[in-house]
Amino acid sequence: MTLHSRPARTAARRAAQAVAALGAATLLLTACGSDSDSGKSSGDKAGKADSASSQTRTVKDATGKAVEIPAEPKRIVTLTQEDLDAVLALDIKPVGITNGQGLDKPPAYLADKVEGINVVGNLLQPVMDKVVAAKPDLILAGDMQDEQVLKQLREITPATLVTMAPADDWKLFFRGVGNAVNKLDAANKFITDHEAAAKAAGEKLGKNKGAEVSIVRWNPDGPSWMENKQFASGVALEMGLKRPKSQDKDGNAHTPSLSLEKINEIDGDWLFLSTLTSDGEKALKDVQSKPAYKELGAVKNGQAVTVDGSVWSTRGGPLAADVVLGDYVKALSAK
Repeated sequence: MTLHSRPARTAARRAAQAVAALGAATLLLTACGSDSDSGKSSGDKAGKADSASSQTRTVKDATGKAVEIPAEPKRIVTLTQEDLDAVLALDIKPVGITNGQGLDKPPAYLADKVEGINVVGNLLQPVMDKVVAAKPDLILAGDMQDEQVLKQLREITPATLVTMAPADDWKLFFRGVGNAVNKLDAANKFITDHEAAAKAAGEKLGKNKGAEVSIVRWNPDGPSWMENKQFASGVALEMGLKRPKSQDKDGNAHTPSLSLEKINEIDGDWLFLSTLTSDGEKALKDVQSKPAYKELGAVKNGQAVTVDGSVWSTRGGPLAADVVLGDYVKALSAK
């Protein structure tokens, strides 16, 4: 079966801002099967354990749709890098995954955790025969908006969840996934620990404490800078870092590609650069020899840093957040 075309994630997010709040509540959970042990004998409890796989709960996914899912899902398929990141952070090994954003393989930062897991397609482009072969009892479909694909997935298992609304940040999304797999407490603890680590790291940056950081993805047709609520930007703000005035804009996406004449918009005390495609990588390499690029303050000061676009330019997840935090610390602590 051929791969389905991938939705344009950024455009879809912008178009759906008006309804995003409806999906922002994190997969609200209500019991569908009884969980009470009150008054039960040990034999009753044993019987209940034997039938755990038949117990279900109802959650509202990120679109507000009520979905009945297993109370204890055992065979999870993830269709986005973010979903994969989330379940791995909760010590759950899925039975099927997709390749990373802009990649033909799982993302490098998760590679050691997914060895041996079957790949069922590219990001948001599942090959249905491979999904069927994985025998999922729960499919985490990320920010999938293709209703035809969702219909096919729900024919494989009705327990198919859209886990991200257009405006959801990684923490809200992660709590939703944690809720759906009965690990909300673990998700909350991870977030609390991450926030504490980010704050502490920001206090230890010496002369770079509170520095202005420019966060840029280089596309084949030029650079885009990330808005304040975009994933990697959020980690910077948690650390007490600042954004250049030209980039200090609320929003959870990136700008359209800029022309070389507007390259000054990407300057800052520090410049963090990523790419997502080989064409973008080539374009960045080409521009690095041009005077306009060499005149950027961050470049002249040796403070332009190349980072992994498959982590920095995504919607993010808990493990990715720790990678980005580590990248900031490595760069900003070195000077």
